[in-house]
Amino acid sequence: MRMSERAQRAEPFYVMEVAKAALALGRSLTDSDKPMVYLNIGEPDFSAPERVREAAQRAIRDGATQYTQATGMPALRERISDWYRQRFGLAIDAQRIVVTAGASAALHLACLALIDAGDEMLMPDPSYPCNRQFVSAADGRAVLIPTTAAERFQLSADKVQQAWCAPGAKTRGVLLASPSNPTGTSIAREELRRIHDFVQTRGGVTLVDEIYLGLGYEEAYGQSALAIDDAVISINSFSKYFSMTGWRLGWLVIPTELVPVVERLAQHLFICPSTVAQHAALACFEPDSLAEYERRRGAFKARRDYLVPALNALGLRVPVMPDGAFYAWADCSLACERLGLAGSWELAFALLQRAHVAVTPGRDFGSAQGAQFIRLSSASSMDQLHSAVARLGALLA
Repeated sequence: MRMSERAQRAEPFYVMEVAKAALALGRSLTDSDKPMVYLNIGEPDFSAPERVREAAQRAIRDGATQYTQATGMPALRERISDWYRQRFGLAIDAQRIVVTAGASAALHLACLALIDAGDEMLMPDPSYPCNRQFVSAADGRAVLIPTTAAERFQLSADKVQQAWCAPGAKTRGVLLASPSNPTGTSIAREELRRIHDFVQTRGGVTLVDEIYLGLGYEEAYGQSALAIDDAVISINSFSKYFSMTGWRLGWLVIPTELVPVVERLAQHLFICPSTVAQHAALACFEPDSLAEYERRRGAFKARRDYLVPALNALGLRVPVMPDGAFYAWADCSLACERLGLAGSWELAFALLQRAHVAVTPGRDFGSAQGAQFIRLSSASSMDQLHSAVARLGALLA
């Protein structure tokens, strides 16, 4: 059967390839073996709070399961608007908020609404690999720009301007992430403002993936890009801060004039987000739910504060302390040298086999330094992190 060129362009999602290998090995282990410790997947070990689960059960019991508007339930859009006001001091009109079937659908809709065939979107290297695929699905092209630790692995305005003005460039805009997966680093507010101001002078678009926005730990960061300008497009999710990964619910904040365009696309492609998930999400904004999320944010920060220094002590150096999310982007050059391995891909499988610790090799996230870095998730419990560090220490000693 002939496949489309679009389908053939899609690269393997190596995160999932490693995950499948880790699960297969984990299932094969006996009681006498050390169980697998999974630090490879970015999923909170917390499930949705009790009020959220109860709201979903209530919606099902009451038969509140029929289609909603393609843009989402008005009550949920209002709750999200209130959250921006209470948490970030931002007045975001609820009419600018479009609820989607996860942040993936939000990115898909934004790319389809704004990118034409051949358009180029500038992205940092490293960055989340699926974001490149959304650009490609809109027949655009992701242009990865290598970044450095000194830049917090984020794009700079100077690099954006240089790439935009390069001969033959067909740049349409930038797609950033703050905090970022895989680095957990945010872009400095003034640098983001400089980038956006330049993009605006070129009639381009600024898209910012903010799905980890609620999980910020440093006062210098943790502000939404929406504070800069109403023209900024923000993608967000109920998966990470709100602990609803499997519920597949997210949202977009877009300029008012773009709402009917995105709504039309959403009507055709998705009909509407999950009604049950939307009813459940209303309970995310109850005071006791928000208090629980803040407690969990503190737990994630404590895990970061333990894991990053421990990795540094093992020679898995994390060159930039993550200010958000739950990842550590660690230079594995020394570990590969000690074990006689060629790079992060070989190391990931060696750690699986020899330490029963699952991590993610850097090849998914970019080509500039993918062989040099691994990503470890600190979304697992502190006990799991202690166990992983002990095993890594024994192997690398």
